[in-house]
Amino acid sequence: MLSMPRELVKEKLLAFLKEDVGQADITSQLVVPQDALARADIVAKDSGVVAGLEEAQILLEAMGLTGRSLVADGAAVKAGVILMHIEGNARDLLTVERTLLNIISRMSGIATKTRILQDAASDANPSVKVVSTRKVAPGCLYFDKRAVMIGGGDSHRFHLDDLILIKDNHKALAGSIREAVQIAKIGSFTKKIEVEVTSADEAIEAAEAGADILMFDNMSPSSIKAAVRQLESRGLRKGLVLEASGGIDETNISEFARSGVDILSLGSLTHSVKAFDVSLEVRSPSRR
Repeated sequence: MLSMPRELVKEKLLAFLKEDVGQADITSQLVVPQDALARADIVAKDSGVVAGLEEAQILLEAMGLTGRSLVADGAAVKAGVILMHIEGNARDLLTVERTLLNIISRMSGIATKTRILQDAASDANPSVKVVSTRKVAPGCLYFDKRAVMIGGGDSHRFHLDDLILIKDNHKALAGSIREAVQIAKIGSFTKKIEVEVTSADEAIEAAEAGADILMFDNMSPSSIKAAVRQLESRGLRKGLVLEASGGIDETNISEFARSGVDILSLGSLTHSVKAFDVSLEVRSPSRR
């Protein structure tokens, strides 16, 4: 499981909080006594897969608040379940509330969608993996990618330097798939080379040029099946990782999973997030 060092995660979370707070939480400072204490619960208002509780714990600790998770990241929960108990200074609790809920809401929404899609894909093909792309909200790369993994998926690329991915614009500028792959092989001997293809002919050209991974881009499941058969008939399938991308959703993911590929990449896992409804409810305010 992806897990960045705790201090680095804290820095990112505090940057989110700073952006939200501005100069001060003026409402809490004016309305809530400075020495007031509070106990609160984070409550799920949706059913789904929970994610972001570890990050919530880190943020709470950074603010001097105490949090205790009642479920683990990755757990499937029903609406109404209490996810976490929180105690501490009431002003600080209210100041951190929105950032805290935003993290859990977004990450849980991603994890929930990933679990649904991975389960559907696995039912059709137990060996296929659902993966996320770099289509994330700016600043949320780590959290979005981690949420996908919590939901049971995996990641394609985190950064541009993870692997060589030759797409349509690269092919156009290099002259051809073969030329682009050959240039890439000269330039780097450590990185895998992936080529985006849109037809069986392009898939064969890329495989013969020495690509390690083929991405069937916006091709139908039947077209992908035909391309895979041609690769097999030419002895090019063995050792290749095959990926389908584009137009994959809940309605057709089973068909894509049965098309002969190893990976299904979906930008929608992170670029079209349905927020998981979650709230913070104060249980018992008190004074020191």
